[in-house]
Amino acid sequence: MLGPGFSAVEAALAPYAMRSAASRGRLHCEAEHAFRLAFQRDRDRIIHCSAFRRLEYKTQVFVNHEGDYFRTRLTHTMETAQIARTLARVLRLNEDLAEAVALAHDLGHTPFGHAGETALNCLMEPSGGFDHNAQSLRIVDFLEERYPAFPGLNLSWEVREGIVKHSGRYDRPQAQEFDPTKAPCLEAQLVDVADEIAYNAHDIDDGLESGMLSLSALEGVSLWEESLRETQADCPDLHSSLRRYASVRYLIDRMATDLATWMQEQLTARRLSSVEDVRACYPRIADFSPPMRRWNQELKAALMEHLYRHYRVTRMAMKAEKIIRGLFEAYMSEPRQMPPSIRRQQETAESPARIVADYIAGLTDRSALEDYRKLYDPLERV
Repeated sequence: MLGPGFSAVEAALAPYAMRSAASRGRLHCEAEHAFRLAFQRDRDRIIHCSAFRRLEYKTQVFVNHEGDYFRTRLTHTMETAQIARTLARVLRLNEDLAEAVALAHDLGHTPFGHAGETALNCLMEPSGGFDHNAQSLRIVDFLEERYPAFPGLNLSWEVREGIVKHSGRYDRPQAQEFDPTKAPCLEAQLVDVADEIAYNAHDIDDGLESGMLSLSALEGVSLWEESLRETQADCPDLHSSLRRYASVRYLIDRMATDLATWMQEQLTARRLSSVEDVRACYPRIADFSPPMRRWNQELKAALMEHLYRHYRVTRMAMKAEKIIRGLFEAYMSEPRQMPPSIRRQQETAESPARIVADYIAGLTDRSALEDYRKLYDPLERV
């Protein structure tokens, strides 16, 4: 039985926040923990799972061998979780739930970032395609092997819903269990936007550090120019790298403050008083104000044009496609080239291709490159 302190924590939440005590439960029955609430326990299970650790060596934008400075999928996840938790506290939402969804939202990403996902989705098209959000749910429901009594991590229904409905996609086939006609709880919605804030800010930082993105490429981008003006006014004598850090920090604060303010205005204006009220507001409540939406799109367009389509990023994307395709074709032609632990999953998978996709998606950039060399370089030891 949880003590009175935990009741006080939940009593302090807003009426539209999700309470652990009101969770729809887990796939497999378990006794609740003596001193950890359900969503806190989910968060802890996520950070201890192997898929979470592998994010350290998975690409965000820059492949690991580009340098130690750049964000990985793991550090991106941590930055997203920090923003989500801060905003949840401001809005009196369930911080543990927001953090759990944030920490799990990219577990299913392939090696080599979105280039790897695009390649694997193309190869998997005859077998239902590949989507990293659906794969994240598959990992926490089936693929992680950590408990003798059940497969997966046996997370709460609300965390699983937040994972599979990430990025505003409620129509994935895997979302049928979670009523795709309704929005997820506000904590999960918050993670979607925190994700955008995190990658917009750190991709500017990483892009400028790498030299692939120039300050001139960001001229005319309203949010960035505002950030530069404010930091210049506050600290006119900063050298270039400190000014960049300060400007990125301002950008995060500006976007997060706008999100919290606009959400609070919407919650008040719509007189929402329960989680079900939130779910009925389709597609979502969590969003920026209309001006910030325009500025955010302007910023994303500039990053797409000048960073994500940079020739060096494009070269790596083409390499990634070649590596993913080579691995997929090799393992489909002879599955015994995969480890025995992977092949055992064939008994529960819907197709051999899904087993291969599970294996490839679980690789890091480094292990995917190693596998590729072992398969195709005749001088490489196997």
